[in-house]
Amino acid sequence: MGLIDQMRGGDRRALSRLVTIVENGGDDGHRALAKLYQHTGKAHIIGVTGPPGAGKSTLVNELTLDLRRRGHSVGILAVDPTSPFTGGAILGDRIRMQPLGHDPEIFVRSMASRGQLGGIARATGDVIKVLDAAGFDKIIVETVGAGQAEVEIAREAHTTVVVEVPGLGDDVQAIKAGILEIADVFVVNKADREDAEKTRRHLQTMMQLGAAPREGWSVPIVMTVATKGTGIAETVEAIEGHWRHLMQTGHLARRERGRIVREFQTILQGLALELVRERVPESQREALLTRIQEREIDPYTAAERILAEALGVAELK
Repeated sequence: MGLIDQMRGGDRRALSRLVTIVENGGDDGHRALAKLYQHTGKAHIIGVTGPPGAGKSTLVNELTLDLRRRGHSVGILAVDPTSPFTGGAILGDRIRMQPLGHDPEIFVRSMASRGQLGGIARATGDVIKVLDAAGFDKIIVETVGAGQAEVEIAREAHTTVVVEVPGLGDDVQAIKAGILEIADVFVVNKADREDAEKTRRHLQTMMQLGAAPREGWSVPIVMTVATKGTGIAETVEAIEGHWRHLMQTGHLARRERGRIVREFQTILQGLALELVRERVPESQREALLTRIQEREIDPYTAAERILAEALGVAELK
């Protein structure tokens, strides 16, 4: 029995090995994804993002336990900042997700961001496919938590949960960075603080001043105290409600189409660059870069010429 069959049969060690293979990329990773792909496209992908100190990990723990009580299996990808010393994730799943470790219907994996901007790792989308093919109903992706620029998660997730916390002053910054536009559910965590209601009102005002509800969905604001389990059921209801909304309105298919288009274009760009590197000598590429720097040729014309040479055609257009 192959590794993929073992994984789909519930073997968690096979799942871990496949996640590692795909995360490392290369030919082995691509071959594994090619075989897995037919089994993907069924899971509900939930992104959880927000500033450091918002309590995202505690919230993810509690959401997972609630989803399990509702009968769902849950895969968790926790993206952590990359250690400058080891290159690995600074915080591991074994540290912060220990309460979930003994349930066979829960799988937790940490991923190092490896310098990737946007709050997720380069291979996050591919690892999501592995968990999807493994049969998890819900896949939760917790972003790095490095700031207000973590909008990439909205490209991968069906439902994006943005966590705010009173007293950090993130409300104004969030608006600047477009966080409002990616939220499908807002959570004000640590709602037992005295200025929590002020944060909720501020978010409500900002949404009323903004554009019309995205895809016909009015973003709910849920107040939680994750450390006490307060508001967790309401948050899961909001997430499930958004999932039903996407399916019933047809927006799920449109989002999936947009995600596939972006992914396909990114892969094509990578392959084109790889082709140029393989077929055009480095000295020639360097010479062309020098000509661009000296303003002898513009970057678009240079790119067309070098790609045409890699493809063995006279010109692209």
